[in-house]
Order: sequence, then C-alpha cells, then structure tokens
Amino acid sequence: MSIAFIDLAAQQRRIRDRLDAAIGRVLDHGGYVMGPEVREFERQLAEFGQAPLSLSCANGTDAIALPLMAWGVGEGDAVFCPSFTFTATPEVVPWVDATPVFVDVLPDTCNLDPAKLEAAIVAIKAEGRLKPAVVIAVDLFGQPADYPALRAICDRHGLKLISDSAQGFGCTLDGKHPIHWADVATTSFFPAKPLGCYGDGGAVICKDQALWDLMDSFRVHGKAVAADLNGRVFEHESKYLNARIGMNSRLDSIQAAVLIEKLAIFAEEIEMRQAVADRYAEGLAGAVAATPTVIAGGQSVWAQYVIEHDNRDGLAAHLKTQGVPTAVYYPVPMHMQEPYACFPQGVGGLPVTVALAGRVLALPMHPYMDAETQQRIIDAVKGFNG
Repeated sequence: MSIAFIDLAAQQRRIRDRLDAAIGRVLDHGGYVMGPEVREFERQLAEFGQAPLSLSCANGTDAIALPLMAWGVGEGDAVFCPSFTFTATPEVVPWVDATPVFVDVLPDTCNLDPAKLEAAIVAIKAEGRLKPAVVIAVDLFGQPADYPALRAICDRHGLKLISDSAQGFGCTLDGKHPIHWADVATTSFFPAKPLGCYGDGGAVICKDQALWDLMDSFRVHGKAVAADLNGRVFEHESKYLNARIGMNSRLDSIQAAVLIEKLAIFAEEIEMRQAVADRYAEGLAGAVAATPTVIAGGQSVWAQYVIEHDNRDGLAAHLKTQGVPTAVYYPVPMHMQEPYACFPQGVGGLPVTVALAGRVLALPMHPYMDAETQQRIIDAVKGFNG
C-alpha cells in the first residue's frame, strides 16, 4: 500500500457531506466572488487567530504584498527576511521596488536568528544606502519564530513586523498567536497547507481598521474606501472609483465555503498532527542527525516534519525504494538563486542556511496518519545504512 506524503483524501472523506452542502449553498445563491461565505470566513479566521480583523485574498504571496503596499514600502526601503524559505517571502519585496536583505536562521528551529537580524539592521543603517523598514519572519515548517525577541528588535529600530505564517497559521507561543507581536500575520490556503482550500487563497490577519481598509482597496483594483471619499457620495460600486493602483486578489466564495468547514476541525487536526510528530520524535531518536526542535513554549502546526541527515540524498533515495515519499524544503536558499543573488546579506553571510539546505529532509506528515503506516516510515529510515 502506497504512503501519502500529505493525505488530503482522508480529510475529505471525514467532512465530504459538509463540503458538498457548503459548495451547494454557493451554487444556489450564485455569489461566486466575495459572496457571504467570504465575510463569514474572514470573521471566523480572525477569531481563531486571536485578532480583531482578517482580510482574505487570492493567495499567500499577495497576502505578504498587501501590507507592504498599504504601508507605502518602496524604493530605498530594506525588508529583512530569511533566505531559508519559499520564494514567495522575498519575491514580493522587489514587486514594490524595495530591497530584500537576507538574514541567517537559527540552527535548531530553522527560523530567523534575532541576533543576526539586529546585526543586519545595524549594518544597513551604518551603510546608509537603504532605510530599514520591515522584517518578515517565517513560521517555517509550522512553528512560531521567536516573536518576543523580534518585536523588541523592531521596536528598537522602528520597523514593521510581518509574520509569514503560510506554513504556520494556528501555531502559538505561550498560547498566543503571532499577531500578538506582529503588525500583521499572513497565511496561505494552498491545498497542501495545514489549513488549505481546493484551489488557492490567502489572508492577512491584522489589528488596525485603517490598514484593513487600505488592503481591501489594494486587493480590489485600488477601489475607493471610506477614507478616500471623505464625505463625498459615490452612488455606484466602489470598484468603479479607483483611488490607487491595486491588484485583483479576491478569495472566491467556494474556497471560503470549503475553508469554513475545514476551520471547524482545524484545532483538533493540530492536536492530531502533534501526536504524529511525537511518534516520529520517539521512533527516530538517535537514528538521524536531528529531529525538529520547537521553540520553548511553542506549539507547531507541523506543516512538515523535517529531519536532518548527514547523507540526506542517500536517505531520500533509500526511502524511495521503500515506497516512502520525501521532499526537500529547501534545496537552494533564496540568496543563492540567480534572481536574488544581487541582494544584500546579513553580516557574516548565511552559513547556517547553506548547511541546512544540504541536510534537511521532510517525511510524510498529515493528521490522519495511522501508527502502523508511521512505523513503516520509521523502520525504513532506521534501515538506511549509508
């Protein structure tokens, strides 16, 4: 029997009747774009994420771009982010004509290194060519970054803080979601994410109504919002009065309907993912170079279960022969990729990032993995002698 890397079908079997009914309601009312399900999902998502507001959009990449646009980040601004991440994190920075500055990560959690971040900010300030503006921290593999430390650094230097929680929405630190420290938290609903839809989607969690209004404008072609009208009356749809250059980044109603049903079981699925992670940690102890380390007080949502091995490629090849799928996140760090090699790096370069890229390997992970299947995976890993 084949082993699923991420078993979306198992989840679908659990809630198929509810999904069919939810999609059917959208088909009945016909509000396919920004219908009532979208507003309801935004309300529920904000509540789950311990925030007053959330704004849905077309994907997780746009979710990072929207606050940058709303804050007016642009030419001459430095945006600090890890290189050990998916391209969406730094990709949006040149979109707004700002400059990404790549910072190394911690060797245990693989998340942004606060000390390296502050050193990079100080160095950029001293150089004087760029103005430090924003930090994008990534909740890599599903666990929270060190937000208390990152918030303190941002406050000292006057920077905004974005939590890129594309893999980590639902993670907490001492019971608090990243928005407790971040100015905004962003996420992705790509199907493989812990909270995913059946197409694409994203969202921004925030605490500021004025910021929400601006992002709402940007996501719908720069439409006029209340602050733009300044008491004027416009008797037509707001999208026909454009106050700024925007984009088309709306979540459709069917995806919102799907996400409402998935969010209803998400807290339980996080617990189920933790049980899978615990079995891996126990079964693989001493068999690999490292199993994941979660920050003290942190709750990961375990988007991926990523081990380290001195012969990563050999282990992956062996597991393939045993019917165990694997993936590498990420084989080539962003600062080593051609479009990004021209951008600045933190003081001392990114040696931890480079080392991790050659050692990490993701094993199958999803909340519906049974103990028998997982033991097959563990035994296959232990059976590698390379």
